[in-house]
Amino acid sequence: MNKIAVIPARYASVRFPGKLMQLLGDKTIINTTYQNTIDTNLFNDVLVVTDNDIIYNEIKKHNGNVVISKKQHESGSDRVAEAIENTDCDVVLNVQGDEPFVDKQTLQSLLNTFVDETVQVTSLMHEIFDQADIENPNNVKVVTDKNSNALLFTRSVIPFVRDKHVAANYYKHVGVYAYKKNTLLQFTKWQQTPLEIAEKLEQLRYLENGIHIRMVVTQHLSIGIDTPEDLQLAKQYIAEQKRNVRL
Repeated sequence: MNKIAVIPARYASVRFPGKLMQLLGDKTIINTTYQNTIDTNLFNDVLVVTDNDIIYNEIKKHNGNVVISKKQHESGSDRVAEAIENTDCDVVLNVQGDEPFVDKQTLQSLLNTFVDETVQVTSLMHEIFDQADIENPNNVKVVTDKNSNALLFTRSVIPFVRDKHVAANYYKHVGVYAYKKNTLLQFTKWQQTPLEIAEKLEQLRYLENGIHIRMVVTQHLSIGIDTPEDLQLAKQYIAEQKRNVRL
């Protein structure tokens, strides 16, 4: 199975413009993500796709594999699809450019799902317990069927516990995906769907078109950098890792 990782990297960000060019230690966020993905040794190729010359030049400066997207895109999936359309591969894994702490075991677990030939798309989730996290609309929740296929993604609290004495498990969606190439290319030809538009969640387009998303539970809690405060947390994480190594 020919596997490639693609890192969509937009320069613009409403909450934190230019965040991917911020420094983590002595490397930018996007270069850290790129190098950490390569270091997993899971992929035949790793590619950054960006809409911006600054990010393009940053990756090129370090002899990395990067392309400029030719079109304006509604989603990261659309940008990834453009980048791999003429690439010889079977499976594409979408690594978020603003999540630099790539975990090999987690990515391997996603790739392993394709042993089941019926799997077309797979993604991650982890259990959450804090009520504030459960109610936060920025945390996308997911519920699954008994085969671990997603039934629904939503910003609302799901499941809604009608009888308060009944226990429920809550899972937060982690936006890392792996797709069969042909399924990803098919996705880009579909119009946006009603639930997708309402929730602003592109993964709902798969469900509304009858494509299952196989969910994998992970214990690895990555640090996504969406705000300056997240960047400080990431820097603290690196400092703690260095202290642990010295110990």
